[in-house]
Amino acid sequence: MHPDELKQAWRALDQRLQRHDRLQAQLLLQHNLQRVQRSLRPLLWGQLLQLPFGLCCIALAGLLWSRGGALPAYLIAAGVVVHAYGVATVALAGIVLGRLLQIDYSAPVLEIQRRIARTRRWYVGSGVVCGLSWWLLWVPVLMVLAALAGIDLLARAQAVVWIGLGVGAAGLAGSAWLYRCSRHPGRPRLRRIVDDSLGGASLRKASGLLDEVERFRHD
Repeated sequence: MHPDELKQAWRALDQRLQRHDRLQAQLLLQHNLQRVQRSLRPLLWGQLLQLPFGLCCIALAGLLWSRGGALPAYLIAAGVVVHAYGVATVALAGIVLGRLLQIDYSAPVLEIQRRIARTRRWYVGSGVVCGLSWWLLWVPVLMVLAALAGIDLLARAQAVVWIGLGVGAAGLAGSAWLYRCSRHPGRPRLRRIVDDSLGGASLRKASGLLDEVERFRHD
């Protein structure tokens, strides 16, 4: 075979291989994008459920304010905490939900990754505010519920309130200690478990699927 013909044959083969690689990358991208959407669906439903939960907390505080009459300062404080928690829960769920719905799966992979990373940061913040706060928040919620039933919990069962707050404080301290332990280089499994609980396993999985596409493209 003539050298020029050989070069032309190699070029043609190289072009076919490139087209094949591009097609494989496109198929992998489409497949993984479908898996990303499926993996984020539980997170989407979780935020939708968080909205009425926050609204219930706001309504609970509203019922307390609507009772009329003088309320003890500690009960007013409990109502304010429950009301503020409800507002924060609704606001954060709305933000995370909005960011999930704004992900454009037809955009470049890097843009999708950026949007998922930003969503994860908001989700972590929401988990800290709405999740870890329950170590202490259940006490003011119980106080408000008791007040609506005509019971002053602090006056009738003071030990329940103070022990509950003490246990909650210990739980928060234990959570902080666990997070610090998970940062140790020798505990990768614990780190992954803690990160999944804070940042959402579905978001981590979605990022991993997109990373797989990028690795395939650069290999």
